[in-house]
Amino acid sequence: MSYRKLKADYLFDGFKMHRGAVLICGPDGIIEDIQEENQVDGEIEKFSGLLSPGFINCHCHLELSHLKGLIHKNQGLVNFLFSVISQRNQSAEFKQDAMQKAEADMLAEGIVAVGDICNTVDTLVQKSAKRLDYYNFIEVLGWAPDQAVARFENGKRLAFLFSVAGEDESHLSLSPHAPYSISTELWNLLKPGFNGKTITIHNQESAAENEFFVSGTGDLTRMYALMKIDSSHFKAPGSTSLTYYLNELNSASPLLLVHNTYTQEADLMEIRPLIGNLFFCLCPNANLYIENRLPDIPLFMKYGLSLVLGTDSLASNEQLSILEEMKAIKRTYPLTTTGELLLWATSNGAKALNFQEKLGDFTKGKKPGIVLIENMVDGEITQTSTSRKLV
Repeated sequence: MSYRKLKADYLFDGFKMHRGAVLICGPDGIIEDIQEENQVDGEIEKFSGLLSPGFINCHCHLELSHLKGLIHKNQGLVNFLFSVISQRNQSAEFKQDAMQKAEADMLAEGIVAVGDICNTVDTLVQKSAKRLDYYNFIEVLGWAPDQAVARFENGKRLAFLFSVAGEDESHLSLSPHAPYSISTELWNLLKPGFNGKTITIHNQESAAENEFFVSGTGDLTRMYALMKIDSSHFKAPGSTSLTYYLNELNSASPLLLVHNTYTQEADLMEIRPLIGNLFFCLCPNANLYIENRLPDIPLFMKYGLSLVLGTDSLASNEQLSILEEMKAIKRTYPLTTTGELLLWATSNGAKALNFQEKLGDFTKGKKPGIVLIENMVDGEITQTSTSRKLV
């Protein structure tokens, strides 16, 4: 077999940084070894920059790609949700073209797997090409107790359609949308399906979410009124949303909490015994787009949380680029190292989506994709860095 030997100024193996090591892989991209240059015989392909395993995008809504540039920024979560609903009725052809371009862009910049939120079958045509690995999260929501059975059955029907279309059932789950959109009755229907599955939920994306669970007031009540949803069944527990609902998800393996924009230290102290089974997904550019705020990432690092990265959708982002998410974190939290960011973008992400057997790191026998990050300074990404898939 003819092996490729790749060397850049730096190599991140999925866990730690190496200086000037040579990555050896087969022509099909299967990893063979990492060696020092003086141990390698034959021609070495040399690059300026850093070699990394392919990126894992843990949170995306590919089906919303047609909304790029149509939703106003910084209008807050409730107004954002209404804008999305009002703009969804585009032609099928327009939607398919937008999804095809969005996936092609993810591939080109180095993304190899995606945790994708699905409310429709719109993405199945694109996914049938098998260009990326997907964990399909069939999103279920229903705040009215009398609609719980219908919403649950609709989620099961959608999951069945994904399965018969050839999507991997081991990477397919019914997942709750958000704590403010799942009634107790719907939680009870969903919970038996959580065991042994990666489950995801939008968590503390807005201040209004915490206010609603603490006091029963705030902007979410306006949302229910506008949507003519009766919320009289809900009695505010007097705690933040995370501490209220987390026990409903204790059988998930693992659990992926997305956004976490308003998660506070008091929340983390209360849920500390459960943290080992949790991944916290950061989507910084979407947080800035909707709420003009980032999560307290240094706090998450202080508590040793398992962090991963996502892009959200083109309704709330200008691109689906994990590198751009890393740049956004660097701008606000410049002490975050490239090694830390890449850990979240590669091996942590692979574990969160249960792709760790083949993706996320340069272990022999895996085929994780190989990405080159260019325009770096002293091993750190900069705001002018770019990424592209080599293998």
